Amino acid sequence: MDNYEYIVASLPVLRQEDVRAENLDAAGLVDGIREQLSGRDQVLLDFLLDGYDPDKLNKDFYVRALAHKNRFLREWFSFDLDLRNTTVAYLNRQLRREEDRDMIVLEGREEAEFPEQATAETILQGIDILKRERGLDDLRWSKVDEITIQDYFDIEAILGFVAKLKIIDRWLQLDPETGRVLFRRMVEDIRSTYDNKKQDIAI
Repeated sequence: MDNYEYIVASLPVLRQEDVRAENLDAAGLVDGIREQLSGRDQVLLDFLLDGYDPDKLNKDFYVRALAHKNRFLREWFSFDLDLRNTTVAYLNRQLRREEDRDMIVLEGREEAEFPEQATAETILQGIDILKRERGLDDLRWSKVDEITIQDYFDIEAILGFVAKLKIIDRWLQLDPETGRVLFRRMVEDIRSTYDNKKQDIAI
């Protein structure tokens, strides 16, 4: 049986090795997590990471993602696809191109509801590129929190951690100070969640 509690408890320790955060080795952290997962869960982690590879983000990938048995992967990539299409549609309108150009539309999801659409479009209207990108990543971060709100010591919590780690890693390259802020935020979130859950169990 997978010892998810041990893995989740070890995450803040792993991250504290990079006190200044700008030296964060995201790939190394993922490798450390992978070593503690079962073969079955490693497959889930690899699927999540495939979603950050532009060469693999195609219609077939999203078809498989939205039909996936794992709840986090299914809900995360449903959101990811909707956010991607909303962004592409907005840019197409700005560039006066066909609205559906470069969009990935899956059969049966043409009228799918995207609760975050209005928020995403407001963010996209911003003039400052960095603020716009930060806004979209804040939306992604919040979605991870929403999906994993009831997850503590399970694979969904770990996949959510990796999804946030990818956001942090991106910002450490775009804007190191923002990356450090997000890094500290993730440390505090994990500590708080772990401590609260341990208290619930004790009660």
